[in-house]
Amino acid sequence: MSEQRPQYGEIATPEEQRRAAGLPPLSELPPVETAVALPAADAATDAPRRAHPVDRFVTIGLLAYGLVNVVVTGLQYLDLPSVMNQVLSVLGASGEFTNFAQGRLWGTIASVVLVAGWALTATLSIRRLRRRKLTWWLPLVGAVVTLGIAAVCISIPMMGDPAFVAYMQGGTGS
Repeated sequence: MSEQRPQYGEIATPEEQRRAAGLPPLSELPPVETAVALPAADAATDAPRRAHPVDRFVTIGLLAYGLVNVVVTGLQYLDLPSVMNQVLSVLGASGEFTNFAQGRLWGTIASVVLVAGWALTATLSIRRLRRRKLTWWLPLVGAVVTLGIAAVCISIPMMGDPAFVAYMQGGTGS
């Protein structure tokens, strides 16, 4: 007696599918305990990440504060000679900032650094927020790195100014 195979359009049982593929029947297979654990592990990794509403609020707040700071500070850096004169007066140096050409150039560069640093920080933060990863720390790190680079840009014309150099050498300026 020959076994009937499913006709076109009929659904074959799992046993019939295994037999047609030349595999042993399911009843002959040894029990496998790890096969049960694997789907559960896959389900855990496929689960959506937990949202962090406080992290999102803090990250957006820090980015907004950073944007205000970038606008205000960047505008001041565009007129760096005036800012340097204020710094000298706060330090108690009697001289005036005279390194105008470098002050304008490096002030502009520092402003561009601030804007570019904030834009990069905001872009990376938004990407992390969309992936639902903790992000609050990224605006802080971005601010430290960006302000460090801007400080180097500002120190170049400051160290080239005779009044500031005289103050640093223990004098009161020229």
